Amino acid sequence: MADDRPEHAWPEDNLTKDDFLGGRLRIRQPRDGYRAGVDPVLLAASVPARRGDSVLDLGCGVGVAGLCLASRVEGLRLSGLEVQPRYAALACRNALENGIEMDVVTGDLSTMPEPLRQRQFTHVLVNPPYFDRTAGTSARDAGRETALGETTPLSVWVQAAARRTAPKGTVTFIHRTERVPELLAELSRHLGSLEMLPLIPRRGRSARLALFRGRKGGRADFRLHDGWVLHEGASHEADAENYTTATAWVLRHAEPLAFPA
Repeated sequence: MADDRPEHAWPEDNLTKDDFLGGRLRIRQPRDGYRAGVDPVLLAASVPARRGDSVLDLGCGVGVAGLCLASRVEGLRLSGLEVQPRYAALACRNALENGIEMDVVTGDLSTMPEPLRQRQFTHVLVNPPYFDRTAGTSARDAGRETALGETTPLSVWVQAAARRTAPKGTVTFIHRTERVPELLAELSRHLGSLEMLPLIPRRGRSARLALFRGRKGGRADFRLHDGWVLHEGASHEADAENYTTATAWVLRHAEPLAFPA
């Protein structure tokens, strides 16, 4: 389990408690630091898990993606790996307070901790750091920077995910579209039956994010799906959410975000 000693805990006044999935989950997050948005919720919604499956949330942060998946699909055997002890401890706390069993291991995926090294999972989901810091500016907060700035190469994330996946199991990533060539190349080295689902901000706009899935031992041809539109209208006209109906059901009612058949 994650190290939950006091030195790895935030002061209570530096935590917020935020609703996910329309209030199904109440997640504690640091007021200052990395804070989960809709990306891990969309990632969790796209994982084709069923009751009894084993799931690894690789780089789980405070546990949002894994807990969203477990809230949608009951009876999962859920694990998480997180390199930052304070975030790992908070993931354990979030799981406990939401009544979900989640085994959180603190460690670095590049040197996989022993509790996970001998295990394989039906599904591995990954929301890795998006930004290559050789060409960008670091965040001021160290925890936020670790979550957003890529220090471990993307190739290592893919390799670690693939190694932890059981035969015929799936790996699902969410990532920025400028990394598509690199990510697809790395996924194709370890997985088959690759699929990509662009996440389009609005009709007529270019996708900034995409979901990627591969299957261990898969042999199907690569599939590029029609994009999933997140927001209604051509622009944001008011100070309010304007998600498409389908997206709102994913974010508020724990509906699956299924790749087209």
